[in-house]
Amino acid sequence: MPDTGLFDSAAVVVEQPRRSWWRRYRGPALTVATVEGTELARITFTDHSRSLLTTSSGTLVVRIDRHTRFGQFGTVRFRFTGAAGEEIGAVTARGLVKTRQLGLRTEGGRPLLLTRPGQLYREWQLTETDPEEVPAPVILGRVTVSTVDAWIGLQRYLVETDPGLDASERRTVVAAVVCLHLLRRPPGEGGAVG
Repeated sequence: MPDTGLFDSAAVVVEQPRRSWWRRYRGPALTVATVEGTELARITFTDHSRSLLTTSSGTLVVRIDRHTRFGQFGTVRFRFTGAAGEEIGAVTARGLVKTRQLGLRTEGGRPLLLTRPGQLYREWQLTETDPEEVPAPVILGRVTVSTVDAWIGLQRYLVETDPGLDASERRTVVAAVVCLHLLRRPPGEGGAVG
């Protein structure tokens, strides 16, 4: 399997690489790196409906396909496919504010939710059930967004997961962060939308 070791770490960073304001950028749309900065993988957008997560050497790890009905008002679904063409997870975003809650399904069929408490929050919580339920669910991870370069508006996502999650579940969470980025900042658009 090409992603051996890629998703073993409980904390990774998904970010837009720094670039010059004055020259055309030709690198990956996003990178996945350790917290210390060692690059693990790259994400490229082939168009508005497909993204590829590859190792630094170029081996395909996950293909992310986006499907939507009824434009911005309908549900958006992302399907994750492995290198051999097998389905390895999915993400669903509903409602007018699609970045409020993402429903994840891992390769093993485990349902997870990535939720943020409100529009102004920069942190999403990973849980198995809705965080507003009583009693509050166990938090399995967090995704914190920050801006790398305010001038260009480059985004950085710190993905911290519970050590109890296995590598395939972490892969789903990292792919879901790519989906979150696509919902917030579609390819070719400058400003964040959510």
